[in-house]
Amino acid sequence: MFRMLFHEPCIPPNTGNAIRLAANTGCELHLVEPLGFDLSEPKVKRAGLDYHDMATVSVHADLLEAWSALAPKRVYAFTAHADTFYTDIKYESGDVLLFGPEPTGLSDAVLSDPHITETVRIPMLPGRRSLNLANAASIVIYEAWRQHGFPGAV
Repeated sequence: MFRMLFHEPCIPPNTGNAIRLAANTGCELHLVEPLGFDLSEPKVKRAGLDYHDMATVSVHADLLEAWSALAPKRVYAFTAHADTFYTDIKYESGDVLLFGPEPTGLSDAVLSDPHITETVRIPMLPGRRSLNLANAASIVIYEAWRQHGFPGAV
């Protein structure tokens, strides 16, 4: 229903947790290289538990290849520098939810990409830099899924 796009993720367990999130919510996970790890690393496998075969995961050589594969109508880029809260968006099936690498977030070049519909933030207390990547994706995916009545959930 929704598509998570991790741009150049660096921390293996975060991607493993995102694989698990994708398997449990029915969303897709798209990863843009370079990755800061190999998907076969034990830390990725351990965090993803036995959900790897239940998740839809695609790896793209670069952002241009991801756009070509996804053909997105709407892309929401998550950054601490946006004014719109993630709860202000009315999510639609097929939306791409774009998250940046753990240490830096999305670069200015990515944030200015013409595919970006809007930049969005998850509120935090002042003086904090960011949330864990997998946690941020979980917050947003569950809000989007909630807005649609959790189709397919038990």
